[in-house]
Amino acid sequence: MRIDLDRDDEKALYLQIFEQIRGRILTGELQPGFRLPAERKLAESLGVNRTTVLNAYRELKADGLVGALVGMGTVVLPGSAEEPSAIYQREPAWNQLLSRYSERIESVLLSELLELASRKDVISFATGIASPESGPVQALSGLEREILGSGNYEPLLHSPTEGFLSMRRAVCGLMQKRGIYCSAGEVLMLSGSQQGIDLAARVFLDPGDIVVVEEPTYFPALQVFRAAGVRIISVPVDDKGMRVELLEQILHRYHPKLIYSVPTFQNPTGTVLALERRKTLVALASKYNVMVLEDDAYGDLWYEGEPLPSLKALDGGGNVIYLSTFSKNVYSGLRLGWMVGHRNVISKFASAKQLTDLHSSSLSQWIVQRFIENGSLESHLAAICVENAEKRDTMCQALRKYAPEGLHWVKPSGGYYIWCRLPEGISSAKLISKAAAHKVSFVPGSPFFLSGQGEAYIRLNFTFVSAELIEEGVRRLCGAMRALAGEIENRDGGQPVEINPIV
Repeated sequence: MRIDLDRDDEKALYLQIFEQIRGRILTGELQPGFRLPAERKLAESLGVNRTTVLNAYRELKADGLVGALVGMGTVVLPGSAEEPSAIYQREPAWNQLLSRYSERIESVLLSELLELASRKDVISFATGIASPESGPVQALSGLEREILGSGNYEPLLHSPTEGFLSMRRAVCGLMQKRGIYCSAGEVLMLSGSQQGIDLAARVFLDPGDIVVVEEPTYFPALQVFRAAGVRIISVPVDDKGMRVELLEQILHRYHPKLIYSVPTFQNPTGTVLALERRKTLVALASKYNVMVLEDDAYGDLWYEGEPLPSLKALDGGGNVIYLSTFSKNVYSGLRLGWMVGHRNVISKFASAKQLTDLHSSSLSQWIVQRFIENGSLESHLAAICVENAEKRDTMCQALRKYAPEGLHWVKPSGGYYIWCRLPEGISSAKLISKAAAHKVSFVPGSPFFLSGQGEAYIRLNFTFVSAELIEEGVRRLCGAMRALAGEIENRDGGQPVEINPIV
């Protein structure tokens, strides 16, 4: 339903809305039973106050053109058009139409949190991306013109599902620097590493199969596995990563199909899986014939210490499938990642990918390939590691300066996040609304846990916000903690108010 407002017209905006809707009803363009948009939704789309839309709808009701029906909202009434129809346009019965798969899909984060984090007046520690200002804009700015020059249309056409051969060879060069020696036939380009998790669920898992994950872990992976209808078993994480000494009993008893791990700068805890544990994990995977999905989104972002070999670099039998992405070290909007695995597995993944999106962005592949081959990626990684380390240090210093008693955190040696344990008595669910009032946002701990626990934890991103705003954001957040702690202390034994976590 299109409405065009003339803000230079002397006629009130609500009358313009009323007259346009009235005209469409009288001409029969809007049939009886047509449901008008909700007042708030229409107001947002037109950029007017909700009261303006309410006044327009009130005029329509006064003329007998529309009315409010239970369960349907505001609808066009019969007899209001020149050729009325007795058929009402009712909303479909979604519960009868949606698949069981769709029923298992859970919202990753509520829109309120995303809206809060996007507000310009809010300092966001919630997002999982780097600062746009840190991206290599200048290095990339000339590549598109160079690539598309002289009538070269190939970057705008389809690529093979696996990705351009030249791009996969460039990835092989990156893999050699990570201690992984592979051929182009063992590489599959992805529309971000998140797609690799989804494809792994499609290729390996049937409803009822078992997946082992770390706890806490990257919560979109949990969403993928839950949507696949599988059973998920967790292994706790400590300061040295997954406690693999607990893993063998699970493998022996339950015979899982897949182990999902983020061994390097784990999301959300920032921990690094110790070398001996890495070796044990790979050995157990071979012994019990189970696949390991290694999510290495942060493997290039070491700020101190010597990088450890990836699980794939320790894998001699082909049990490890390696995922990585250019979202964390170049730009997330490129939507480009990759997978390395045994040829037999890669062919299955390529077939599954073809059914979902045919192939990853051709232009993104060309841009990133040039960025790798001209040496810009290597210099860019060195620069952002220095910048991110400074931001991490700034956040840690601010936490030491403003943290209330009982707030604990560990300084990570790389990656994106600082994982905090809240003071006793403060839950992340209750802290969300209080932090929103202080105009700062974060991700609560519960979504990262299999069974929903994690109320005592929050995840803070230190790469997105500018260094100048980090201290102010931490000051606001710690102020919110103190305010919440004061409210709890001042209660006179009343029942606590439950606030559901944002997940």
